[in-house]
Amino acid sequence: MLKKIFISLSLFIFLKGFAQEEFVPPQAKFIAKFPFTQLIGGLIMIQASVDTSTTSLNFLLDTGSGGISLDSSTVERLGFVTHPTERQIRGIAGVRKVPFTYGHYLNFTDFATDTFSFHINNYALLSSVYGTEINGVIGFSFLRRYIVKIDYDNQQIEIYSPGTFKYPRNGYLIKPSFSTLPLTYFTLQNNHKIVNRYIFDTGAGLCFLLNKEFVEDNILLKKNQKVYKTQAEGLGGKIEMGLALIKQVHIGPYKFKDVPVYIFEDEFNATSYPHNAGIIGNDLLRRFNVILNYPDKEIHIKPNSKFSDAFDYSYTGLNIYLIENNIVVGEVVKGSPADKAGFIEGDIIVAVDNNFSNNIQLIKMALQNVGSSVQVVVSRGNKIQMLILEVVNILH
Repeated sequence: MLKKIFISLSLFIFLKGFAQEEFVPPQAKFIAKFPFTQLIGGLIMIQASVDTSTTSLNFLLDTGSGGISLDSSTVERLGFVTHPTERQIRGIAGVRKVPFTYGHYLNFTDFATDTFSFHINNYALLSSVYGTEINGVIGFSFLRRYIVKIDYDNQQIEIYSPGTFKYPRNGYLIKPSFSTLPLTYFTLQNNHKIVNRYIFDTGAGLCFLLNKEFVEDNILLKKNQKVYKTQAEGLGGKIEMGLALIKQVHIGPYKFKDVPVYIFEDEFNATSYPHNAGIIGNDLLRRFNVILNYPDKEIHIKPNSKFSDAFDYSYTGLNIYLIENNIVVGEVVKGSPADKAGFIEGDIIVAVDNNFSNNIQLIKMALQNVGSSVQVVVSRGNKIQMLILEVVNILH
């Protein structure tokens, strides 16, 4: 009897001791909430000031950025001290060395961060693409310190401290691997199903950007499938791309049909193929409310009210930029609808279908009216002309 009691008591002491040593993470605590604006393609723009400045600046929230950065002209305007370095950043259109400015912090609504080392980049091209000044990009350096909840339904961001976090029901938990960028597996199906890893990139205003080698190695496109020549902008400048359709995309338990994808020659190995096949961008990700939990290496997604939105199937071959408050035509793809309509580089767009707003976001949306004939008023050499642009529907 005494032996049995001794054994039971020993077991009790062992279990009790084990329980006492178990680590229980603290609960994540709410820190702040603030609004954001969506740019075309789903990009997230938030406002914050830097240090004691009261000037509100525009930042993109970008999971495709391995750091945190400020625009070079913004740094000059704020009078920050800069330090040249040998550090390099790499994007789809180039690799460059970047200087840094150290010891600065961000101020959001009722919330100031700790200090960061900001690398410095030139975002003039990005600003001209979206028609609003982009002062910086918030990426990994910020995201690794917090849990960030992105609510696209209400266009709000909530910030929490690291810790135990209760995710919403009826969503899907992704367990990405990390370098400084979250890397996640998804399935593309066209000729056949292909599972590969993609960079989870809220800073890319498209659905998918695919490495051309990956597409060719896996015979992803159907024989004689139409690929439209186009152009996009990224770190380092402009780059030629192809635009095509993928029959089906699987994101966890969720499926999307007829998804537009861009295909590019990855000269600077921005996607790190064959380890990664490309990028999943925010024109797809915006269809979910997203919780970025970098401290626990988790991303939670749940379909939102935009889940069933139609994709952008328009194709014009027309590239436009806001330059000195004019919407200016850039490169025109040879043989494209824009080329056939008579657009030339340097044309200034005055109106599209009686929209005289000079708002490049609204003008780009008007040019997405697939299958229609769009009336575009342009100024060329101090003369006004009317051009008729046929917006091709790549779905048909």
